Amino acid sequence: MQTRKLYYEDAYTQRFRARVQQCRPVRGGWAVALDATAFFPEEGGQTADTGTLGGVAVTGAYEEKDGTIWHLTGAPLTEGEEVEGRLDWAERFRKMQTHTAEHILSGLAHRKYGYDNVGFHLGADGCTVDLSGELDREQLDELEDEVNAAVWADLPVRARFPLWPELKTLDYRSKLDLTENVRIVSVEGIDQCACCAPHVSSTGQIGPVKILDFMRHRGGVRLWMKAGSDALADHRARYGATAEISGLLNAPQAEVAAAVARLVEQRDGLKQALAAFRRRAAEDMAAALAPTQGHMLLFLPEAEEGELRTVANAGMEKCGGVCAVFTGENGAWRFVMASAHTDMRAFLREHGPALRARGGGQERMVSGRSTAFRTELEAFFQ
Repeated sequence: MQTRKLYYEDAYTQRFRARVQQCRPVRGGWAVALDATAFFPEEGGQTADTGTLGGVAVTGAYEEKDGTIWHLTGAPLTEGEEVEGRLDWAERFRKMQTHTAEHILSGLAHRKYGYDNVGFHLGADGCTVDLSGELDREQLDELEDEVNAAVWADLPVRARFPLWPELKTLDYRSKLDLTENVRIVSVEGIDQCACCAPHVSSTGQIGPVKILDFMRHRGGVRLWMKAGSDALADHRARYGATAEISGLLNAPQAEVAAAVARLVEQRDGLKQALAAFRRRAAEDMAAALAPTQGHMLLFLPEAEEGELRTVANAGMEKCGGVCAVFTGENGAWRFVMASAHTDMRAFLREHGPALRARGGGQERMVSGRSTAFRTELEAFFQ
């Protein structure tokens, strides 16, 4: 059954009435087919619209090869019944804004650099675009400026199905070699692209477009971008975070990066000083160890493995059994255990369960983690 696609007739349809053709159970709910729908199914890198049918939540939609669009619902609908469909319009419109912005960006990148759009995903968390060649930050800033200039020009955006005689004469972008039922979306003077998704009718409705980040990807570049209401929400969140950081650092917002850099430099200096202090403390503890005939159990506060080894190396020469050095807290210890007289690998295999310890190492020294309580460790080594 071919479902009539109302989103092709008018991308701005928010409510519609249609008749339920089929309803079948599927994993996690029901799949409902209508004679017509304004719900765009998951297709072409874009997630499906959501909303309600007859008051029942629609969580997704997909199209089968025969042209039937199935709506995923949480409850069944009665076959033959006419129902009202309502789209989550805020979600749909933000996708229309972002998808049209992507056409402009990809079209300009193709014009300027000869790069193709080889990957696209538009979902709830924004949009990614993969281009076939690399761009640096300066080039992306220039591309972003040109995209926003096209938005401000409020250019017409049109979608149509040209017949084959005309289609074969058109210069348009497409990931597939299509010959029939090809829907061409045109941004006047900027781009022509084969696309199945709904779009805004003019570029001025897109709003601001921002390239948030990028990375090298499979010989090209992957971009993270947002447009319209998504870009505004992202800016608001970033501005709020910057304002909060500004207050915490007691620095003007324009100078928070420099203030954070100073803070990081101070932190790194303190970390180096703390590491030096810990090394000296471990060396002092190692030098002060008194000889003993039995085992030696020691606890160090917040020590690194190097400091544990320093103390364990000294302790193994001054005890007749095992020198066990632990740092951490009940249930979350790190340890180094060493002995001049005992095969520590065999010791750990035999006594690991009692110590609730796992690890490994060499014949004279092992390291690892333990989930025991301090009282259990003290009782064992005593």
